[in-house]
Amino acid sequence: MLFRQSVEMERPGLQMAPMIDIVFLLLIFFLVTWAYARFETELDVRVPVAEEGVDPRRNIGEVIINVLEDGAMVLEGRTISEPEMHERLSSIAAVYQDVAVILRGDRDTRYENIVRVLDLCRRAGIWNVAFATDRPESESPQ
Repeated sequence: MLFRQSVEMERPGLQMAPMIDIVFLLLIFFLVTWAYARFETELDVRVPVAEEGVDPRRNIGEVIINVLEDGAMVLEGRTISEPEMHERLSSIAAVYQDVAVILRGDRDTRYENIVRVLDLCRRAGIWNVAFATDRPESESPQ
């Protein structure tokens, strides 16, 4: 008596539904993070023009601080006070040792407003600070 039948096993194929789900999730993630990163640089801040300089490689988790013409400090789209800025920078520096701060100061703001933000960064223990500038009008971005 033969109880076993020879059953030919079919090789599993590539499942397309999970692959499409993952592609859509990645697409949504990158669109959301791109929109958030673009939001920080679209404030009404006109940064000074620099003849020399290179486009830095953007770091994940970098902090962008905008200093408006009247000296107001904007972080993550909100205008905040000095004590609140110090508290936020200190908490960020406690978690991320080498956090990068990009300082976008309006070209018409007073120098003391920029120094005030630099002092806040120093008191919070942040040493990696860069200044944002624009390219000259005659130079086109590549």
